[in-house]
Amino acid sequence: MIKIICGPKGSGKTKRIIDAANGAVETAKGHLIFITDTKRYMYDLRREVRFIDVSDYSIAGEDALCGFIKGVIAGSYDNEFVYVDGVARIAGKAIKDMAQLFYMLEKVALMRSLTIYITCSCTEEELPEFAKKYL
Repeated sequence: MIKIICGPKGSGKTKRIIDAANGAVETAKGHLIFITDTKRYMYDLRREVRFIDVSDYSIAGEDALCGFIKGVIAGSYDNEFVYVDGVARIAGKAIKDMAQLFYMLEKVALMRSLTIYITCSCTEEELPEFAKKYL
């Protein structure tokens, strides 16, 4: 399952996704993975959440991001939650042009029984139709 946390820049999306990750630690039976493009929030997450800064890996584009996420997920069968903060910023594309990424992540989430949280810097009204079902 994919869940989108959206809102304009500065509306607290990152705080909400960090709070969701930290809150899930208490009930999660599997691993929690937090993916972003900055080390800024590394110490805001509980130590049980695996923190990955993609800027260390030179991710370039939607396909590279999708492959990276799939690779991280493939590293363990005990993954339960994946949090991606700033998906459009990491991929370098507008959210409206990322239908393929959402399709692939939904497929992987269903196959591996994952919940994937994604932040998007836009209002609910600005979300493309393919993404509205993830609200």
